[in-house]
Amino acid sequence: MTATTWSRRVSAVASLGDPTRRALFDFVRAAARPVSRDEAAAAAGVTRGAAAAQLDRLAEEGVLTITFAKPGAGGPGTGRPSKFYSLAVTEVLASVPERSYELAGELMAEAAERSMTHGVPMADSLRAVGREAGEALGRRHGSIEAVLGATGYAPVTDGDGGVIQLANCPFHRLAQGHREVVCGLSAALLEGALAGCADTARGVEPVDATDGLRECCARIVPREP
Repeated sequence: MTATTWSRRVSAVASLGDPTRRALFDFVRAAARPVSRDEAAAAAGVTRGAAAAQLDRLAEEGVLTITFAKPGAGGPGTGRPSKFYSLAVTEVLASVPERSYELAGELMAEAAERSMTHGVPMADSLRAVGREAGEALGRRHGSIEAVLGATGYAPVTDGDGGVIQLANCPFHRLAQGHREVVCGLSAALLEGALAGCADTARGVEPVDATDGLRECCARIVPREP
């Protein structure tokens, strides 16, 4: 769930736009095992030095992972360990403005599975799954501001008593056709995030997302004493 930041995903997609890096990535993916610089260079038709630079760039962008092993037939071999490259991700998704459709899909699928397995109404299952996911995000990031930034809500503090407006909806396209479902899930996620980071001073308040000032149907406000 939001394992990589939006900027990192965008960088990864941009990195794969280079023909050489894309050829190297495709070779590593097709190999389905760790590959060496020499193998990758031969497959892409470039020098070993060029392959090494581009493979390392893909690793820096989080697309590949690096391991070290001693090459040698029939065993670990001898000599200096060499770099080997494997896939770090099976797919990279990014959008502008930032969206989190994969997160929505995961939560909806989990809610549907719970509903079918346990006979729980889908609306109740969605709220429970959204809150649990939000609590996990709150514990991981430590503050509601960090959660909002990591999940694409584009938080903006408007100076009105600590109110945080949410300028972006991470689930915008889904919300256009299924507003009640998606906004309910989003509200549960935000409430869970506040609970997860132990923020008892603020709550989630619904707002009109059609006024042209924001996309999200909620905002974070101080709780009344």
